Amino acid sequence: MFKRPCAAVLFVAALILGGCGGQKPGGQMREVRMAVMSGASDPRLANRWTAFKALLQRATGLPVKLYQSSDYNGVIQAFASNQVDVANLAPDSYANVDSQIGKLAQPILAARDAEGEMGYYSAVIVKSDSPYRTLADLKGHSMVYPDFNSTSGYLFPRARMREQGFDPDMAFSKTGFSGGHTQSVMALENGQFDAAVVYMSGGTPQTGFSSGAVYRLAQLGLIKAGEFRMIWSAGPIPNTALAVRSDRPQWFIDQVRGAAAALPYDDPKTWSDIGQLDGSTYAAVDRNFYAGIIKLRAEDIARHRGQ
Repeated sequence: MFKRPCAAVLFVAALILGGCGGQKPGGQMREVRMAVMSGASDPRLANRWTAFKALLQRATGLPVKLYQSSDYNGVIQAFASNQVDVANLAPDSYANVDSQIGKLAQPILAARDAEGEMGYYSAVIVKSDSPYRTLADLKGHSMVYPDFNSTSGYLFPRARMREQGFDPDMAFSKTGFSGGHTQSVMALENGQFDAAVVYMSGGTPQTGFSSGAVYRLAQLGLIKAGEFRMIWSAGPIPNTALAVRSDRPQWFIDQVRGAAAALPYDDPKTWSDIGQLDGSTYAAVDRNFYAGIIKLRAEDIARHRGQ
């Protein structure tokens, strides 16, 4: 299981780094450009990064511009093509960027929950009143995925299905992409598909989950969580990376790392607003944390090229 550093050490280091905001010992930057995912299915997503933007402005002393993309590929290409300095990268998105620019992509932090876990899960869900109980029951029926570049919604679950002898390329009568996890839930709700792959977090398959696409929509009053049933899960998957371009000045990288790591302590509301769970914090990560996903993506590409 993923290990976490001592919280006290991380907190003290974050305060030290975050406290030297006016000093820029080397390198010049005129502004900070950050790429984040947004989504039309949740009206809160368009504005919830405003406070995080203000945090970066205070930490760096520079104006911050947010570049919001409605899909994974927009964030991937913005980071890989040097259009932004910092980004939230889902695991497969980071693996994609890593394959394009290598060490120029530097993951620095990932969320760690109150129990010390640093991963989330992929799940297949169906309507509660449906007859489907296992993956085998879905053979000959339809499945919706969030996005081709989604880790929990495409890459990871399909790899685990194949390991279990279930071929996702041949099993379903119809597959499609909804554009996002919450969109997949709504497609299932509206009867467009028989099953959906979505992410789950805030727990384990054994303890149950408290967060994810289903719970987000239920909180908005758009669905009732009890309308859906999970029939399969896989994980944990390493949490999303806060990543910076390693060719930026070191003072900038240090300030971003320090200010972000201190955020759950200094401003719990903003921490919650950007979608983090109560009691969670940031922990330091590097490329090794995502090595399994990088390998999985490379294998998936090679498999498709060999077909």
